[in-house]
Amino acid sequence: MEIIISNSSDIPIYEQIKEQIKVKIASNELPENALLPSIRTLAKDLHCSVITTKNAYEELVKEGYILNVPSKGFYVAKVNKEIVLEEQLNKIEDCLDKAITIAKMNNIKLKTLKEMLSVLYEEEK
Repeated sequence: MEIIISNSSDIPIYEQIKEQIKVKIASNELPENALLPSIRTLAKDLHCSVITTKNAYEELVKEGYILNVPSKGFYVAKVNKEIVLEEQLNKIEDCLDKAITIAKMNNIKLKTLKEMLSVLYEEEK
C-alpha cells in the first residue's frame, strides 16, 4: 500500500496516513474486507513511529472505515462509498473556495483559474 508522507506539511503525519487510506477505500483500491498492514509493518514502511500509525488506525476505526479484529488485524469495513465520496468532494470544495477568495482579492479572472485547474488536473503525478 503506497502512502506518501510529507514532512514539510502542517498536517500531522497520522492525519496524512488516515486521509490517504480513506481515499484508497473510496476509490476501491482497498476493497471491503481487505487486510491492512499491521501497525508495526506500516510504521516500518513509512519510516515513522508505531504510535503514529496506531493513531491513524484508531481514528479510522472510530470513523467506521476499518475494523480491528483481535489477533487477526485491521480490515476495511463495509462503508457507504457515496458518503465517502461526498466527504472528499466537500474537502475539494473547501480548497476551491479558498482559491477563489485569493483570486478575487488579486483580480485574477475565472478564465485564468479554469486554465490553472485544467493544467494541474491533467498533470501526471
